[in-house]
Amino acid sequence: MAVFEKRDIFDIIIVGGGLAGLSLANLLAAQNFSTACVDISDPKLAMTTGFDGRTTAISWASRKVLDAANIWNDLIPHANPIDEIQIMDGDSPTLLTFDKEEVDNRNFGWIIENHLIRKALYTQARKTENLTLFAPESVQDFSIGKQHAKAILKNGRVLQAPLIIGADGRNSFTREWMGISTRGWSYKQQAIVCNVVHENPHNNIAIENFREQGPFAVLPMTNDEQGRNRSSVVWTEHAVNKNSSALNYDDTVFNAALNARFPDFYGEVELTGQRFSFPLGLKHAHNYIAPRMALVAEAAHAMHPIAGQGLNMGFRDIAKLADLLIAAREDGVDLGSNALLHSYQSARRMDNMGMMAATDGLNKLFGSRLPGIGMARLLGVRAVSGFAPAKQFFMKQAMGAAGVLPQLLKDAS
Repeated sequence: MAVFEKRDIFDIIIVGGGLAGLSLANLLAAQNFSTACVDISDPKLAMTTGFDGRTTAISWASRKVLDAANIWNDLIPHANPIDEIQIMDGDSPTLLTFDKEEVDNRNFGWIIENHLIRKALYTQARKTENLTLFAPESVQDFSIGKQHAKAILKNGRVLQAPLIIGADGRNSFTREWMGISTRGWSYKQQAIVCNVVHENPHNNIAIENFREQGPFAVLPMTNDEQGRNRSSVVWTEHAVNKNSSALNYDDTVFNAALNARFPDFYGEVELTGQRFSFPLGLKHAHNYIAPRMALVAEAAHAMHPIAGQGLNMGFRDIAKLADLLIAAREDGVDLGSNALLHSYQSARRMDNMGMMAATDGLNKLFGSRLPGIGMARLLGVRAVSGFAPAKQFFMKQAMGAAGVLPQLLKDAS
């Protein structure tokens, strides 16, 4: 692969080279689609922890997408399994536990640092001849014809393909150009993300603690180069008063606050590296498609991270679209046909809407301190814990194996 290769006609053009866009680009290229991916970020910067210090929970099903993109084997040494999930409510004892032994001994997923996923995606892209990466570069306009679509780059280059896919995030230029409106709201919360080291092993346990200002999640990571036990923290707080934000605590105060929130079995906990913050909100596109154009991942839907399913739902978009494109090529059908696009939208929009409603409801339910709500939460969680089919359903959701799966993900169920 060569950046700015002198070729302008492709099978697929993808706008956005984040985790979703570049995963799709590598996956389609592996299926012998000539693919262009345009991304505004400089690859050298995008692979650093300073660019994105977050981790991602890759579900059991989503690893199939990364495997199809030819990067999963490279990520295995950096992927820490989730064998158990503990659900807590504030300072109360653990309310609910999901254990891999209850789902055929398959773990619920893996925690991987975002910059390492990006690095693997870029490395694979460079090795793939039928994938051309234009980065750092941006699209300034599109042109849609009867038989093809064009992306006009800022540098004047014009790319052409039967289909353009927007994977350019929640503030998608592609979606805006398509004239697609969105529905959503701010949660008036922000997520503070950081990595910590701790005295004792995490035992591959993920913690989801629903606190008054929002969920406090602890996600198990692989040990650092010094062999220290590590976890990733997603600390949700109200975003009203920046002066009182934990983001601005000095390290001593921040570490004390962390230790107060961590379960005792971790031992002493200490911040390592930077803290990052991200505003939280919900946004859902009214349509995912327009003539010869489609949206995937956060360009189509952005949700609260409370269940860790944002990227995993994006990967379900990717898998379904890939299924349809592979079938269309086998049948000799136009890759940008209206029938294909409507099949994609009908398969994905309601599934995403259901997950968004669930995460929105969970955030509001567990964030409420109205009289009686706490008891209702407790009774509800106990009901799930004591009713095996309900518990199996939620564990399947955590694994990304619930609902109607795209063909690419089928054996994940």
